[in-house]
Amino acid sequence: MKRYEDPLAFVDVALFTIRDGRLSLLLATRKNQDEPYCGALALPGGAIHTDQDEDAQDAARRVVRTKLGFDPPYLEQLYTFSGRLRDPRRWSLSVAYYALVPAQVLEQTEVQGLEFVPADAIPALPFDHDAIAAMAVRRLRDKSTYSSLLTFLLPASFTIPELHAVYEQVTASATNIAAFRKKVLDEGMIEPTGERRTGGQHRAPDLYRRKGSGLQALKRTI
Repeated sequence: MKRYEDPLAFVDVALFTIRDGRLSLLLATRKNQDEPYCGALALPGGAIHTDQDEDAQDAARRVVRTKLGFDPPYLEQLYTFSGRLRDPRRWSLSVAYYALVPAQVLEQTEVQGLEFVPADAIPALPFDHDAIAAMAVRRLRDKSTYSSLLTFLLPASFTIPELHAVYEQVTASATNIAAFRKKVLDEGMIEPTGERRTGGQHRAPDLYRRKGSGLQALKRTI
């Protein structure tokens, strides 16, 4: 029976958050000296464990959980990148994902070697991580206009001005906040918590939360 060489099989995750008011991508320093590009910044990723992972998404969640210390609130498959030249070791494939995480979750991680870069100024990355990151940014910006995706970048409760600011930052667009408020409320994308944020100098703003636990598609774009 003819034997075939197994390709290297990985998952890589483009993980986004809002940092210093900007959409940012998390990069991790490659630490394994036996692997290519040791010491370089790259997307968090790892090999698929066929004896442990039920599927590629399970592998992606395991990678984020073990390398970063949390389970991402939102994780979606992006694309499968493959080829002879993407890895200097041999033919490989990577099932790429993108994830959204509130800044408050990342502030609690104590993992060393992490760096956040603005999504519009991503440096050159090893392998084909540049292409993965670029595709993830496009998917995120596009999908943010017709779904509740951006609520996964915010904490459990938030104000409409906070959601509006994230929308403008991610989509790189200017929108009227009154029209934005009407749209997200009419679509049932968010719902009031019945509480207000206290401690500010002005009238305490109403707090809202994502309606439902999963992603919600909107009838029309924002």
